[in-house]
Parts: sequence; C-alpha cells; structure tokens
Amino acid sequence: MKQLITIDFYFLNLEHIPIIDVRSPGEFAQGHIPDANNIDLFTNEERAIVGTAYKKESKERAIELGYEFVNPKLNNFIIKSIAIAPEKEVVVHCWRGGMRSSAFADHLIENGFKKVYVIEKGYKAFRNYVLQFFEQPFNLKILGGYTGTGKTEILHFLEKKGQQVVDLEGLANHRGSAFGGIDLPPQPTTEQFENNLFSILRSLNPKKPIWVEDESRIIGNVSIPNVFYFKMRDTPVYFLDVPLEKRTEHLVDTYANLSQDKLADAISRIGKRLGYDKAKFALDALENKNYYKVVEIILFYYDKYYLKGLQKREESSIHELEITSVNHQEIANILINLIDQNNG
Repeated sequence: MKQLITIDFYFLNLEHIPIIDVRSPGEFAQGHIPDANNIDLFTNEERAIVGTAYKKESKERAIELGYEFVNPKLNNFIIKSIAIAPEKEVVVHCWRGGMRSSAFADHLIENGFKKVYVIEKGYKAFRNYVLQFFEQPFNLKILGGYTGTGKTEILHFLEKKGQQVVDLEGLANHRGSAFGGIDLPPQPTTEQFENNLFSILRSLNPKKPIWVEDESRIIGNVSIPNVFYFKMRDTPVYFLDVPLEKRTEHLVDTYANLSQDKLADAISRIGKRLGYDKAKFALDALENKNYYKVVEIILFYYDKYYLKGLQKREESSIHELEITSVNHQEIANILINLIDQNNG
C-alpha cells in the first residue's frame, strides 16, 4: 500500500519507521532529515543532465532520460531498501513530493513492500516545518564567559547531571574562534546544522530549562537560525567570571598539542585584527613553544571582542558569577542550584 502523508503526520506517527531520501548525493549533503538514508535515483551528474533536458528540450525528453538512468539500478534499489527496512515498511521522500519519490514508492510496492509512505511536498515541507519550529518559546539558560572559561566542558557536566543541554559548537563541529576548527571533522552546511539543531531541540521539553552557550550568530562557517539566535540574545546570561590565569591554563591544555602549522595559520588569519606587532609576537612565541604567551596575546583580542557583544545586552540581564574553582563539575552544581532557587 502506498500512502501520501504530511510532514506533521510523519512526526506524530511514523518517526520510528526507516526513512529513505531519494534525492541526489549533492542535495542530500546540502541538507537532509536527520537519520534519513540516501538512495539516490540519480547521481549528481545524471540529475544535472535530466534538468538540462527538461529546460532546453522537453519534459518528455527529461522523463525518457530519467528512465534510462534508473532502469539499470532498479534491482539494487530493492536490495538497499530491504537492508534499510527489513520489515518492508518505509517512508520515502524527494525534494517536493514529485516523480522521484512517487516512482520509487511504486517500485517498492511492486517488489513486495507492505507499506510505503510518501511525504507530501517532500524535503521542502520538512524545511518549512523546521523553520516554523524555531518560532516557539524555549526556556533557555545562556551560559556566558570569556574564551577559556570552559563553557563546553561545563555544559557536558550539566548534561551528565540530567540537565537539558544544546551544544551548539558540538553541532557545528567548531569551537567558535579562528582556532575552532582545528583537528575537528568538517562542518555541516548551515542548512544541515539547522536540521540537527531542530532534531536536538525537538527531543527536549521546551518548558524546562535548556542550557546553551552564549555564541556569536556565526560559528565557523555555519549560522545559528536568526529566530533562535534572537531568543538567545533576549535571554539573561549567566556570565562566569573566571580569572585570566585559569583561562590561560585551560586554553594551553586544549590547544598546545594541536598542529603547530594550523595554529600558526589561525593566528595569521586574525593578524589584521590583532595588529601586525601582536601577530608577529604570537607567531614567534608559538615557534618557541611559549604557549602561555601565545594565549595571553590572543586573549587580549578575544576578550575585547566578547565584551563588545556582552555590552549589547541589557545590564540587568547579565548575572555575573565570580568563579574561583577550576572544577567544571562544581561550577555545574552551582548553576543547577541557582536555577533551582529561581524555580527554573
């Protein structure tokens, strides 16, 4: 049985069922439903050829070419689909619920699949659903502090203690500075970052506290969705005032063992903002493995940058906490006690 469903119906009733995205690998890489499996009807090159035929020749010629590309793959489609959905019940979608998903669903039904659900308006409907989702209110708790405060580590301890946490830098595969992408996997596209953020937020209770690190709108090459970012900026921040020497030690521990060439490249990229002399001093210190000096110079820039963003907030919305402990677990306990006292 083939059934056309809305994206709302999918999330309400069918998330437990395997989902197949039949778009090209390039479309899938740009953005996809988290946990979707890609079985591409057309390769990137084949899709381009079919698209050109549709524009320059005719719809009929494009369909004819499509069948020429797909027919040799039909048996392989069934093998892959059974591997994904051995119970032979599956959800299928393409870009906007057109011929690709419909034809693929028919092929599965003809080859023994019991139920194939096709998402009406396809991935496009999912993207609209995602962007509307960010509009709802969230009980955000913003964790702030200068570079080197250990905010990410504190977030992880909060999560271990049962708190709801969204690690934006983890989702972005980036630590949020010029040095943030060193030795980390490639970043997702902004579109996929939004999809993954949606997936995490959807698993949480929006009425209960959700801890998020105070971030710039852009993390490396990806952007936080505007609506969600403005919610973050409108939310009071718990600013952790950690002594400079403690932050320096933390950053040296984090970065000293990374690639020297990549560290040097990152310093060069912010050289103009650091100033020629400071950039040269930092590079010389790096060459001499004087990491404490490197961090001291870099923090002079990043502290000013963070303070500038902090000053754009209402002063009354900044809850400053003087932190003397370097124990991230202790700091997490302090934060939990604070929100408990304020009833979340």
